[in-house]
Amino acid sequence: MTLRHEKAIIIAAGCIIGALASLLVYLGNPSNMGFCIACFLRDISGALGLHSAANVQYIRPEIIGLVLGSFLLAVFRKEFGAKGGSSPLTRFVLGMFVMVGCLMFLGCPFRMILRLAGGDWNALFGLAGFVCGILVGVFFLNRGYSLHRSYRLPRTEGVLFPALMAALLVLLLGAPALLRFTEAGGGPGAQHAAVIVSLAAGLAVGALAQYTRLCMVGGIRDMILFRESKLLLGFAAVFASALVCNLILTAVTAGTYFNPGFTGQAVAHTDGVWNFLGMLLAGYGCVLLGGCPLRQLVLSGEGNTDSAITVLGLMAGAAMAHNFGLASSGEGPTANGKIAVVIGLVVVTAIACLGTFGTKRK
Repeated sequence: MTLRHEKAIIIAAGCIIGALASLLVYLGNPSNMGFCIACFLRDISGALGLHSAANVQYIRPEIIGLVLGSFLLAVFRKEFGAKGGSSPLTRFVLGMFVMVGCLMFLGCPFRMILRLAGGDWNALFGLAGFVCGILVGVFFLNRGYSLHRSYRLPRTEGVLFPALMAALLVLLLGAPALLRFTEAGGGPGAQHAAVIVSLAAGLAVGALAQYTRLCMVGGIRDMILFRESKLLLGFAAVFASALVCNLILTAVTAGTYFNPGFTGQAVAHTDGVWNFLGMLLAGYGCVLLGGCPLRQLVLSGEGNTDSAITVLGLMAGAAMAHNFGLASSGEGPTANGKIAVVIGLVVVTAIACLGTFGTKRK
């Protein structure tokens, strides 16, 4: 496949993903949240009782579909392979602080693009912080930062995380009484498309992301390091497609799928400094992890247990954020959240320094 054809496929995949994200909002998901890895993992954490924030509790089928879609296509393409052992505890901690940064901003890199496509200009501060975080991470990459190599593992290890996702689906469909759900009208957790629609969309996005290697962090990183734009073009296509769909839906339904401005945005706040710093922390941590939250889910479906550990770290970070008042709301960031972001920047920098200048593993 030529580079030109590869770029065309990535752009086409981005257009499909952007359209699906916009349609999921039309079908019931929260505004500008057709897909948000951070928000959806937070909701799943709440549904499992890891935090008690009643307004964000729901097993999101999109996450299950993302992992299973990646898993099924990886098996079909003979790209599934269990591996791990690359500094798992460090990855867990980085995942926690990436989530703290995302919940300060109120969204992952994926939702940042969708918020922009919905006219939320607060996301511009997040985008600026995200790029700056990646630039800081690239500084360490250029000086040899590494979490060291991973190792081949028994196939069972790689299958476990997709199996856990399948078990969540069984719980959602067969034993909902064991889970926690946001009551109707009680917040974002109560806003969702039908299970079958959400699952199908997740399967499609997971398969497309597995095939194209889509990653927001990887796209910006590769553009900085190698002047390679193909992954970035994919997210540009997500933005363009979601924007067009939002404009069409607004015109056809007289709804507010595109609402340009800073104020009156759904599940967002207007504090530009902390939007910037939250995504600075998220971008910084994601570079050190080797991929954004979307990419971590896709890799976990391919059998990468290091990415599965990272996803568990993201979930633990979501639980911690809501149990200790770190997550922002429409009213703005909390004092505890600001402290946590500063601590996160210190911890992530310490990890970066140790991974770059510390003693190398033999």
